[in-house]
Amino acid sequence: MNGKLSPVVVNSYQPLRDIVCEVLRDAIRSGVLKPGEWLKENDLANELLVSRTPVREAIRKLEQEGYVVTVPRRGAYVASVSIRDINEIFEIRAALEALACELAAERITEEEQERLERLLVAIGRAIEEHDMDRIVQTDIEFHELLYQAARNQRLIGNLREQLTRFRTISMSYPGRLKATLEERRAIVDAIGSGDARLARKVGAKHMEHSEQTLLYAIEEQEKKTGTSLIKRESKKS
Repeated sequence: MNGKLSPVVVNSYQPLRDIVCEVLRDAIRSGVLKPGEWLKENDLANELLVSRTPVREAIRKLEQEGYVVTVPRRGAYVASVSIRDINEIFEIRAALEALACELAAERITEEEQERLERLLVAIGRAIEEHDMDRIVQTDIEFHELLYQAARNQRLIGNLREQLTRFRTISMSYPGRLKATLEERRAIVDAIGSGDARLARKVGAKHMEHSEQTLLYAIEEQEKKTGTSLIKRESKKS
């Protein structure tokens, strides 16, 4: 890695493995650690001035989040994502999101509806304060509650986390924060009205807009940084 990372700053309340995880996650998101790059535990530990244990634990967590893939007998690598991967993941996510919204409209409790409303307000406040970390975290909580309200455990899986690494890039795209807030409001209103068909429609539309924005945002980010964030598959003649 040759000096790409700076030593971690240790505080008194956060576990070292979490600090290391944040540093590596940010490095992957920003393109400092590139898709396909080998994550050597010794090198990372030396650069961050920590032992191998928190590095190993951080890599394991990042693998669960979809940022890293581990190849048996070879090691851990920054996960590579292609446009085809994004298309396929969003194709499935759109179906799951639509179904979750439809089921939530039929099964949500009053308490859960109230929590969705509160999260919507929290997202709006975070947007006004330009707090991207809080926006992302609240957005995650919103989706977790939505899937909980659907009352179908098989809808919940790690597929939704496979593109977490690009969430901040997508949210940073001009106009996306305002648009996503309106899309969330449409989802909450449809679920609150009990209109399952409308809830399914707005849920699918939200995923469609999310995919389009993500691809635009990745293209812009690559132009700014000169770094490729996703794989481009070679065209066959």
